[in-house]
Amino acid sequence: MTAPTINGTRYPQPVDELVPVARRLADELGEVPSRNRLMREFRIGAPKADELRARLADEQPARDPWDYAEPIGPDPLPVPVVPESVPLVEPAAAEPVAEPVEQVTAPGHPGTPPARRAVVWPVVLLALPAFVAIWSGWVGLGGLTGFGVVHPLPGIADGVSLNTAITLPIGVETYGAYALYVWLSGRVPDRARAFARWSALGSLAVGALGQVAYHLLAAAGVTAAPWWITTAVACLPVAVLGMGAALAHLVREDA
Repeated sequence: MTAPTINGTRYPQPVDELVPVARRLADELGEVPSRNRLMREFRIGAPKADELRARLADEQPARDPWDYAEPIGPDPLPVPVVPESVPLVEPAAAEPVAEPVEQVTAPGHPGTPPARRAVVWPVVLLALPAFVAIWSGWVGLGGLTGFGVVHPLPGIADGVSLNTAITLPIGVETYGAYALYVWLSGRVPDRARAFARWSALGSLAVGALGQVAYHLLAAAGVTAAPWWITTAVACLPVAVLGMGAALAHLVREDA
């Protein structure tokens, strides 16, 4: 909005010349304009705006604090006349109602002591003996089913050898632990969680069956596992690869 002009100029005017224009602005607004409004309307600085506003405030008529209208309401009800022969009965005092006591400190309030998380270091002590038993059981079963030492880099590094029996405990048990974590984390889509639940339970069951099979064969003195056990064990690396790839895709898909 362009500032009002006085005497054909747009430059800031003295306060005395701005009073009539500011008075008309106050009449339009119905109140004394604020300092920012005066500065914006008349392009003046804060000192002039304060002085101009004080001049306008002095011109406002003082309101009588006793000048108010009585509220208009319905006529008061007539007071009933009680005969002298009728005794007045005072109403019985109501019994105090106990108000429910609210919790002073809500959960999560700064005054609430933080909940302590359960320690996880005992899991390491539990995992060490289980790791030794599971590793030896899978490696022994791998030896009974045809897994053994191979040279993975023939013609390149003939001296490099690898016992393929270690692929069984690494693949099966690692996948089972990872699927169990995905299932219980609660931070994955529903399809991934369902797949992780069933595959984790299946992986743990296969691991248990593998340990049972090895110990039964070892106790019976068998040096070569039956063909059906060899077939099942030989398919484990391929099954673990497929389930791991499927779970990785399900975890990354949009919910």
